[in-house]
Amino acid sequence: MERQDDVFLLADVPLASRFLLGSAGYPSPQVLREAIAAAGTEVVTLSLKRQLSDAGQLASGAGSFVQIVRDSGARLLPNTAGCRTAREAVTLAHMARELYGTHWIKLEVVGDEHTLQPDPWELVEAACELVREGFEVFPYCTDDLVTCQRLLDAGCRVLMPWGAPIGSGQGLLNPWALRTLRERLPDATLIVDAGIGRPSHAAQAMELGYDAVLLNSAVAQAADPVGMAAAFRHAIEAGRLGWRSGLLAPQPMAVPSTPVWDRPLELP
Repeated sequence: MERQDDVFLLADVPLASRFLLGSAGYPSPQVLREAIAAAGTEVVTLSLKRQLSDAGQLASGAGSFVQIVRDSGARLLPNTAGCRTAREAVTLAHMARELYGTHWIKLEVVGDEHTLQPDPWELVEAACELVREGFEVFPYCTDDLVTCQRLLDAGCRVLMPWGAPIGSGQGLLNPWALRTLRERLPDATLIVDAGIGRPSHAAQAMELGYDAVLLNSAVAQAADPVGMAAAFRHAIEAGRLGWRSGLLAPQPMAVPSTPVWDRPLELP
């Protein structure tokens, strides 16, 4: 359980859950509905490009993705997945604000088709413009410190560095870089996004002091998405509580856990 003195503020909104969930690729709308409940999430991402590809899903009917999220009580976080330029992402962000009535936007601008790595130049350009236009921008970025600093300079308060290429399930490929971000950007809200494949990966991210975790494929593509959503929920809570409680520092040699006398035990 989240400690009462450990409040999570996401863009000034207090949340009880540090687990953000994606909505793509679930076997059925009902499974998505149950997974959101099992995760305990209060923020669900939604791809506008995917919604536009199926006009029926933009309706407000009970089976639409939008309505499923709204019925759960979670906040919508539309994203610009699939965009290749800053201009395309800015245009899509404005459409999302009009359609969904939120100024929150998860900003994605892809620079490489093989790794789906974000383009840092286009990302910063789009972030600067969207912040000026009143958006709360959540940029999906790499773990590069300088890029993250530029995004903060642009006015972003939340950063979403990847753990590994999106959908790869490889976990945290560069813990050193992620740890460096946490140490160098202590006031930023940092959320590991992409590459998470197992609950242990999510716990590791939280043990590094990250504020939250966002994932999709590891739940949506599991044999039991609802059970996996619950597993991630507990892992994220455990990782956060472990970090708050003070993790044991690694040692280069054995350290006895039980005190010993400095002389042999003398028996009568």
